[in-house]
Amino acid sequence: MLNKYKGIFIVSIHFVIGLLSTSKTIPLMLGLLVLAIGCVHIILTRDRNNLALFYAGYLTALEVYLRMTSGVIFYEYGKYAVIIILGIGIYYKRELNSSVIVYFFYLLLLLIGISMADAPTETLIRKQIAFNLSGPFVLGLSAIYFYKINISKQVLLNSLYYMLLPVCCMLGLLYVKTPDIRQIAFSGAANVKMSGGFGPNQVATILGFGFFLIMVLISQKKKITGVVFLDILISAYLFYRGIMTFSRGGILTAFIAFGGFLFFSLLDKGKFVVNLVKYLAVGSVVVVSVWIYSTAVTNGMILNRFTGKNASGTAKEDITSGRIDIILEQLGGFYESPILGIGVGNGKYRRLEEYNDMVVASHNEVFRLIEEHGTIGLFLLLLLITVPLINMYYSSLYAKGFLLAFYLFWFLTISHSAMRIAFPGFIYGLSLIHIRNDDPEEFDDNLETDEIE
Repeated sequence: MLNKYKGIFIVSIHFVIGLLSTSKTIPLMLGLLVLAIGCVHIILTRDRNNLALFYAGYLTALEVYLRMTSGVIFYEYGKYAVIIILGIGIYYKRELNSSVIVYFFYLLLLLIGISMADAPTETLIRKQIAFNLSGPFVLGLSAIYFYKINISKQVLLNSLYYMLLPVCCMLGLLYVKTPDIRQIAFSGAANVKMSGGFGPNQVATILGFGFFLIMVLISQKKKITGVVFLDILISAYLFYRGIMTFSRGGILTAFIAFGGFLFFSLLDKGKFVVNLVKYLAVGSVVVVSVWIYSTAVTNGMILNRFTGKNASGTAKEDITSGRIDIILEQLGGFYESPILGIGVGNGKYRRLEEYNDMVVASHNEVFRLIEEHGTIGLFLLLLLITVPLINMYYSSLYAKGFLLAFYLFWFLTISHSAMRIAFPGFIYGLSLIHIRNDDPEEFDDNLETDEIE
């Protein structure tokens, strides 16, 4: 088991890696090593004890940190690394049955839109296809690998612990890359400086997920560092860094997902009201304290941002930051070509004329599917929405909490951030697993899977 010193050491190592990542050398080596070791390990063990879950999960959580540091050999490296790991896992594990073939069908239907892709040059066509389809392909392979796979609750909790570690790298990086807060002029918009000079939306998504992970592990009495006080302190810092990006989607999604998890978890434990009051009391201390401090250092701008107001405190006409206008444009594209859609990636170029040569990419995967894939995209969307719900329906109360949380993370993330990163595709796959309530076999010679402490 992870004793307190080993737990602190592992978390600290990842935080220090982040501190040392002002150049891309360390992140680049880390990303390549994890992929190489993962491939070899999975092949040699024939994916014993679902090793692909751990390596793909780690790479999924690592992706945004690698992008922030330019520690990738190409921009979509994280997605392709996850695809490779899951592909190897599928080769060794997955028996093809009628249920899984549905997701192969999903991947094949996505390819139809490629025939209609259009851009000024062939190079741009290739890039827009890779950009728009790599995320859905992560989802498809994740669904194929995880569909109805039996995973014990302890192995699941351990995999979530390992997904938390790359978020610690991001925390270390943000610590050194963020300027003195007194030098930042906060407004009612997302803050690039507080997200380490990278896209606040992607950073907040992973920070929000990290906050969710640590809260889940704490609620399941799993120690991250070995010291409960330090675990709570890390959760507070994750929440602080997340809201200070001024990107609302990541943090709000984390709270909604954790609310869904907590509801079923408390139902499973019994004494619902008593336990709910206990968790709310502890959680409120952390959240309220951080919120009061954040409000003070931003002169109230954080409150304006999360309540849909501008810097002067006036309510904005569009609290979605222009996303509604883009959605209306996407529906227009669907009306123009309702059967096959307008083609993969063509929505961006279609909006170039509407927005005076300004590139406006979709933030909503739901409407991107409908616009660019037409009725086929609508069919695929219904497939993606219904299959996890059916899986949830036949699961235990304990399992429902996790499955609902993963499902909410997927749907809410693709609704505000599309599928620019591997995370929503990978987390969708986790909503399809079957969680066993028994003791697993060991997946690693150095770590017992009965508890993290």
